[in-house]
Amino acid sequence: MNQITEKTIDIENILNSKMGAKAKFVPGFAVSWLKRVAHQDDVNAFLWESRDKTGVEWLEACVDYLKMTLRVSGREHLPAPDDGRLYTIVSNHPLGGVDGVALGAVIGRHFGGRFRYLVNDLLMNLPGLAPLCIPINKTGRQGRSFPAMVKAGFESDNQMLMFPAGICSRRHGGVVRDIPWSKTFITKSVDYQRDVIPIHFGGQNSDFFYRLANFSDKCLNFNLAMLFLVDEMYKNVGKSFDVKIGKPIPWQTFDKSKTPMEWAQFVQNQVYAL
Repeated sequence: MNQITEKTIDIENILNSKMGAKAKFVPGFAVSWLKRVAHQDDVNAFLWESRDKTGVEWLEACVDYLKMTLRVSGREHLPAPDDGRLYTIVSNHPLGGVDGVALGAVIGRHFGGRFRYLVNDLLMNLPGLAPLCIPINKTGRQGRSFPAMVKAGFESDNQMLMFPAGICSRRHGGVVRDIPWSKTFITKSVDYQRDVIPIHFGGQNSDFFYRLANFSDKCLNFNLAMLFLVDEMYKNVGKSFDVKIGKPIPWQTFDKSKTPMEWAQFVQNQVYAL
């Protein structure tokens, strides 16, 4: 895990780690632009100020820093932390950052910090968050160990918090909605007999973000919009968000009457019905 310094997030180091020798061909003006879009100085100032916090305490500090108001309904559907059972908690992913922080704070506080995210490996650059993460990078050396890491997460005594879309929501026809969810949370929940807790997080990114995301998805072979997620996070400072928690769905529900992909779509529909 990274050590916290006054420059914990260093775009040049991230480029070097991702691109290797090719990083030297990225022009200086592009690096400067990336630093601005990623709010490198602002993020580093917050990380330095909150360097004594990790895990749920750090997530709650993020909620305060972003001046978020969370209107949570359905808390009564969350199982008692001491009921001795393990759960898979799944949510839509409208914002790509703020929603992850907020849900981690809510779920983490309820379960006494006993949860883990499946998240993009770039988030391992955030020292306060890293202890809660199982990083996803399906390429390269770590990609080969990904199935084993997921297996270890589900075999642990932690609740699992997942965003099965894998990327944040897109807007099509004026409607903001996740892409079809992957089946991993269904198959693993059945394998490890974890009931599934559905959550709907209300929120939207900017019009610019959705236009860029649609362009990127159609015309590029990489997720350009992801570069702007930190910028979108700062655009959402001071806003209120509705978090709706549904009733746990027993793992036995996911029988052979549907394929795992069909069951994933079923749960996704349940989330949007909340």
